[in-house]
Amino acid sequence: MQNVEGKVVIITGASSGIGEETARVLAQNGAKLVLSARREERLRALAEELGTERVAYLKSDVSCQEDMQRLVALAKERFGRIDVLFANAGVMPAGNMSELKVKDWLSMVDINIKGVLFSMAAVLPEFTAQRSGQIIVTSSLAGTKSVPGNAVYCGTKHFVRTMLDSFHSESVMEHTNIRTTIIYPGAIKTELLNMVAPSETKQMVEQFYQNVALTPDAIASAVLYAVSQPDNVDISDIVVRPTQEG
Repeated sequence: MQNVEGKVVIITGASSGIGEETARVLAQNGAKLVLSARREERLRALAEELGTERVAYLKSDVSCQEDMQRLVALAKERFGRIDVLFANAGVMPAGNMSELKVKDWLSMVDINIKGVLFSMAAVLPEFTAQRSGQIIVTSSLAGTKSVPGNAVYCGTKHFVRTMLDSFHSESVMEHTNIRTTIIYPGAIKTELLNMVAPSETKQMVEQFYQNVALTPDAIASAVLYAVSQPDNVDISDIVVRPTQEG
C-alpha cells in the first residue's frame, strides 16, 4: 500500500493477537518491522514466518524503560531509522475494586500506562530529530466510557486517550510533525480474557465474544489505514467494534 513500503515500524505486544496480526498485515504491504514481547519463541516464529531480512525482534518488557531503549537501538542498527511506533501491549485482569486485587492494578499501570510512556520516551528523540514520525496506541472502548468490573483498566485506557491528545497539541506547537492515532477496539478475539479470573460475569463475556467478537485483522486493517495516509494527514481516533456491540 502507498506510503507503507519501506517504513520501519516498532510493534509492542507482537507475540499474539492484535500485535501479531498487525505485523503480518504491515509486512505484506512492505514495511520493515521490529517486534517486542516477552515470549521470545513466539517472536522468533513470527519473524521467520515474515522473513528475517525485513523483521527484527527483541524479547523485551514494555514496563522496563531500558528494554524500550534497547528496542529502538535495534531498530536503528538493523534499519537505520524508525517511522512508526505501534504501542499495543496491554493487560486486562478484570475485577471489582472491592476485591482489592492490588497486584493486578499495578500490573495494568505498569503495562498499559508505563509501557506506553517508556516506548514513547524511547522513540521521541528520533522523531524529534527527524521532524517526522507516527505514534499509534491501542486503547479500548473502555477508554471512552465507564465499565463496571474494569475500573482500573478503564482508567489506564482513559489515560492513554488524554495523554496522547495532549501530546499531539504539543507536537503541533513544537512543529515536530509527529502524527498520533488512538485505536479503540471493541470485542476482539485476543488473549486478554485469559487473564480474567473465572466467574459468572466472565462466562457471559466469553459467550458474547464467541458469538460476535471480531478477529484481530480488523484492528490490523485500521493500523494499516492510519500508517498509509500521506504525511500531512493525521488520523486521530479510530473505533473498531462488532456491529452488534453497543
